[in-house]
Amino acid sequence: MALSKSKKNEKVKALASELEHSTSAIIGTFTGLTAAKDFELRKTIRAAGGRYHVVKNKLAAKSAQGTKVEKALQGLKGVSSVAYTSGDPVALAKALSNWVKDNAEFTFKLGIVDGKVINVQEIQSLATLPGKEELFSKLLFLINAPATRLATVINATGRNLAVVVNQAVEQNKLQGGAGEAPKTEAAPAAKAEAPAAEAAAETKAEATEAAAHVEESAAGDQPSGAAQPENSTASQGGEAASTEPVEG
Repeated sequence: MALSKSKKNEKVKALASELEHSTSAIIGTFTGLTAAKDFELRKTIRAAGGRYHVVKNKLAAKSAQGTKVEKALQGLKGVSSVAYTSGDPVALAKALSNWVKDNAEFTFKLGIVDGKVINVQEIQSLATLPGKEELFSKLLFLINAPATRLATVINATGRNLAVVVNQAVEQNKLQGGAGEAPKTEAAPAAKAEAPAAEAAAETKAEATEAAAHVEESAAGDQPSGAAQPENSTASQGGEAASTEPVEG
C-alpha cells in the first residue's frame, strides 16, 4: 500500500529528528528475515546504545539531509535498514557483527563514523577495536602511571633518607666533626668526675689536719721533758756535794 504524501512527510520528519544528533550509522540489507529475528536484531542494537529502522531509500536520503550521517544515506538501492547511534560507534559495530555471524540473512552495505563513509571491511575492522570505555580506562592508566611511579619514587626516597638518618644517629655521626668527642657525653663525664675530686680533696684535708695535730702534740710535750733533766742534774749535784766529807 502506497503511503500518502503527508505520511511520507511525517516519516521523514520523525527519522530526521532521530538522525539529527547521530554521529555514526551502519546501513544493512536483509532477505527472508523473520519477525522473531527482526525483534532480536532490534534488541541487540538497543543494548549497544543504538536505534534501528527499515527505511525507504528516498525517504532516508531526504531525512538525513544536514546530518552527520547524510553521506551514507544517499543513493541507496534495494532493501535498506539503518542502525544509528550518537554514542560509541565501536559498540554498535561489535553488536551488529556478532549478530550477523549467526544470522546470514543480514548483510552490511556501508557505514559512516563522524562524517567519514566506511565500507564493509572497515565496519568489520571497527568491530575489533576497543570500545570507548576500554579506551578511556587505558588512557587513564597511561595518565596515572607516571604519577604513580613518581609517588613511589618519592616515598622510597623518604624511607631511604629516614634509614640513613637513623643509622647516622646511632653511629653518632650527627654530633660533631670527626675526632671530636660527642657533646652529649661530656656532661655525664664531668658529673662523674666531680664526686671523685671532692672526695680526694676531703681526704687530703683530713690527712693535713691529722698531721697538724701530731705536730702540736709533739711540740707541747718537749718543754716539760727538757726541764726535768736539768732539775734532776742539779739535785744530783747538790746531793753529791752534801755527801762529801767536810774538811776541817
